[in-house]
Amino acid sequence: MTTPAFTAPASVLTVMAHPDDAELWAGGTLALCANAGTTVTIAVPHHHKPTRDAEAAVGAAVLGADLRHYAQPTTSALHELLLVIRPEVVLTHPLNDVHPDHRHIAHAVLEALPDVVIATGHPRRLYTTDTYNSLTLDGPVPAHTIVDISTTWPTKTRALAAHASQPIVDHFGPMAENLARLWGARIGVTHAENFTPLPILGRLAAAAAL
Repeated sequence: MTTPAFTAPASVLTVMAHPDDAELWAGGTLALCANAGTTVTIAVPHHHKPTRDAEAAVGAAVLGADLRHYAQPTTSALHELLLVIRPEVVLTHPLNDVHPDHRHIAHAVLEALPDVVIATGHPRRLYTTDTYNSLTLDGPVPAHTIVDISTTWPTKTRALAAHASQPIVDHFGPMAENLARLWGARIGVTHAENFTPLPILGRLAAAAAL
């Protein structure tokens, strides 16, 4: 299912493994949400290099998001984060991502969710993002909720550029543009991002968009 029309949720929490992951995999959508008045939060663990944390703060600010650091990439830490923020929508990595850090975070989020949802009713929806060249350990990322980010593509590129310590110009930037153009071609726009819904407590929310 593809969804060219975009309806912004009230709040969205993006739980990622590395300081540049939110910008890379969901930056255009997060900027769309922020522009629409959504409360946008990016959560990543503290990095052992202060430069990376500083870049994450700049990137989040460009997207219009609040940056939160969680101490350890554990189920307990993410449980507490989810209890505090209580987002309508959570975005995280694919469960079968090719990067082990991404897989670890995604599974920790999934393990933390049941108790939080029972206690608070939030999040209402859970999605996984794209990954390197849209390939997981089990094959291509399925096309599902494709969001038109044509208007926020420049914002996404500025946010990515904030991560100057990383190979953005030579590697991640070109990959991000290639993926955005490929997803965009699916729905007839210049740039897009794709998200895949996961069930929460056995229920897959019926929503036309994020």
